[in-house]
Amino acid sequence: MTILSVRNATVTYDAILAVSDVSIEVPRGSIVTILGPNGAGKSSLLNAIMGVVPASGSVTFAGRDLRGESVEARVNDGLSLVPEKRELFSSMTVEDNLRLGRFRLRHKGSAEPLLNEMFALFPRLKERRKQLAGTLSGGERQMLAMARALMGEPRLLMLDEPSLGLAPLIVREILQTAANLRDNGTSILLVEQNARAALRIADYGYVLENGRVMLEGEPGMLQADSRIIESYLGVRSAVSV
Repeated sequence: MTILSVRNATVTYDAILAVSDVSIEVPRGSIVTILGPNGAGKSSLLNAIMGVVPASGSVTFAGRDLRGESVEARVNDGLSLVPEKRELFSSMTVEDNLRLGRFRLRHKGSAEPLLNEMFALFPRLKERRKQLAGTLSGGERQMLAMARALMGEPRLLMLDEPSLGLAPLIVREILQTAANLRDNGTSILLVEQNARAALRIADYGYVLENGRVMLEGEPGMLQADSRIIESYLGVRSAVSV
């Protein structure tokens, strides 16, 4: 069963075409990755799905047409985006950042059970719960951004370049956490330049170039494609998960 279906999405910034007639699907309980170089339109596509930028085409989430819905409404529907820049509140503590992820009208009752779940998922955050977010390392900030998004109990978690700027060991930890979330029922749409790492955990993948889907398929097929090998599976992207 498909949880997300995007049909013929097109995003423009003034006269610049960022995403052109892109269609993708995310089956429920899977990890789908979107690969591509800088400027391929990957982040623009996620922002269009989230309603951050206007787009033509259609976005259907859990059988519901999201056209015309605000970002807040999409969050309440169960969509969540961890942006590339993480966008944490640096002057607030780790715990307060997490509590903000629970600050939604449809959530009632105590945040404590979910807070404890996040600390179990990311033990480093528990150790730093009273520490200011701005003092965390890059890997810890990524963990906090993911945990804050998960505080909203999303049905689909979208991750924009979660490995960016992180050491290989931290990349493995972050992506293994994503795989564990998938195994526990959370659907994930993963945007990555690190093709090797992404394809190790993904169930399906799309390759974007110049705003268009140039290739799609299961990880084994993509890893065997000469275009992917030449462009994305070189030594620089060789991080195992």
